[in-house]
Amino acid sequence: MFKLLKYLKNYRKESVLGPFFKLIEVAFELAVPLIVARIIDNGIGNSDKTYILQMCGVLAMLGALGLVCALAAQYFSAKAAVGFATDVRGVLFKHIGKLSFKQLDELGAPTLITRLTGDINQVQTGINLTLRLVLRSPFVVFGAVIMAFTVDAGSALVFAVAVPVLAAVVFAIMLVCIPMYKKVQQRLDKLLGKTRENLLGARVVRAFCKEGEETEEFDAKNRALTSMQIAVGRISSFMNPVTFVLINFAVIALIYIGGLRVNSGAISSGDVVAQYNYMSQILVELIKLASLIISVTKSIASGNRIQSVLEIEPETVSGNVENGDLNSPYAVEFKNASLSYGGGENALNNINLKIKRGETVGIIGSTGSGKSSLVNLIPRFYDVTGGEVLVDGIDVKDYDIKSLRNKIGVVFQKKALFEGSVRDNIRFGKADATDTEIWQALNTAQAKQMIEDKEGGLDYMLEQEGRNLSGGQRQRMTIARALVRKPEILILDDAASALDYATSAKLNSALKNTDFSPTVITVSQRISAIRSADVIVVLDEGEIAGIGTDGELLKTCEVYREIYESQLERQAE
Repeated sequence: MFKLLKYLKNYRKESVLGPFFKLIEVAFELAVPLIVARIIDNGIGNSDKTYILQMCGVLAMLGALGLVCALAAQYFSAKAAVGFATDVRGVLFKHIGKLSFKQLDELGAPTLITRLTGDINQVQTGINLTLRLVLRSPFVVFGAVIMAFTVDAGSALVFAVAVPVLAAVVFAIMLVCIPMYKKVQQRLDKLLGKTRENLLGARVVRAFCKEGEETEEFDAKNRALTSMQIAVGRISSFMNPVTFVLINFAVIALIYIGGLRVNSGAISSGDVVAQYNYMSQILVELIKLASLIISVTKSIASGNRIQSVLEIEPETVSGNVENGDLNSPYAVEFKNASLSYGGGENALNNINLKIKRGETVGIIGSTGSGKSSLVNLIPRFYDVTGGEVLVDGIDVKDYDIKSLRNKIGVVFQKKALFEGSVRDNIRFGKADATDTEIWQALNTAQAKQMIEDKEGGLDYMLEQEGRNLSGGQRQRMTIARALVRKPEILILDDAASALDYATSAKLNSALKNTDFSPTVITVSQRISAIRSADVIVVLDEGEIAGIGTDGELLKTCEVYREIYESQLERQAE
């Protein structure tokens, strides 16, 4: 957590001025009981209305000055806290963007979302409260004790006993609550993870009529979170009654001792009231300090969670090569490439494959055979755990990441579109793409007519995730987004699964006739989508079962033949 405080360096002035104005406010506040004592002793005691009015004016002035100082402290503290949270959120978001797919898979989306939102908001609150109260509360407590002794040392001995006991109670309760708050945050993570899972899989849950089971599981996690929060609440709820009891006993002792000293003439009745006011100030500030400790505890726990992500070193380390070997005849080469997602068996085993420039390659295999894993190695979404992958004759690990990925256009299985216009979504692939280039990409992706029919054309607004488009329309949009950058290598990872056979055939034909002649790698489970490819690669359980054309594989590859016959039978039916 404390490593994050370096992001406050841009807000040094605010971090100093916030507590400074708070201390000035405290000074005004500590002067109030003394003025009240003078009003009682000199004003009321002598029936001097003029003196009373003058002192009330002084109280009003101190209140106004205290208000101004409090507002100034709040402004500077809030400015520092919000600025700090903004900077940390930006750094964390940028860092997450550098992590490999493997690291993102291990961390999980729910916990990363919690860190970017709830945890940072909690740290922001903690910073704000700390700047305003971390000096104020101790200053008021110790200042009130000192002022009490200046009024009357004899009766102030009650403070010397009461304050340590109060502090011990407050901190004891906090020490018990601190680890429990950490558990609350962990259970909140699990609840958020379950919520996100159900929101993303709502259609699946309903399709299989699993609403009841999912609701029960959610309720179980919710009850676990609630029970922990209740447990913390029960313990922390002791704070107020215990402190009030102790304070009231202290007040009784204070009034009793003060009354005796008033009768003996050692102090005045106004001094007793001043002592009582100082005791009340101490009570209020100890309660505030307890709340501050709770918030700071939560903030430290949240800050540690944020820092734990920032301390993860990205596995994908960028090289410095910007351009490949243009004399290499191969666009992509796999040399004994293996991939493991960690701990388990290899998803890919000793893959050896050479893909020529401008060649159209189809990759097919059963579910889980490693098709997506194979193509994800090319742009370094995952790094090989054995062997190497070369692009234009250069190991992908030696490339500058940005330069490597600028060579490649990728269309994923999941169709991710963003809220905004069609033009903005296509320009996600190339920021400076002209309308002519966008229409050309849409035409190649068989989406031109679709967009022309939409109101506004390129200005047609897409909803989040492209919800106002059909599945096939979204796929064509994502293909156009990849094509607009005119990549040297185009990877279509099951990108045409929602297209009919006629549209898919037109797309394949258009890709072969582009003016930039990319190397096209198509991953599919449909024979029809890849049978016209120059080369077809058949994967089976992470290994290459066959390489060749459609005709060759039908003769030589049993796995391919089984897929072909099963799909042919389904079509015939």
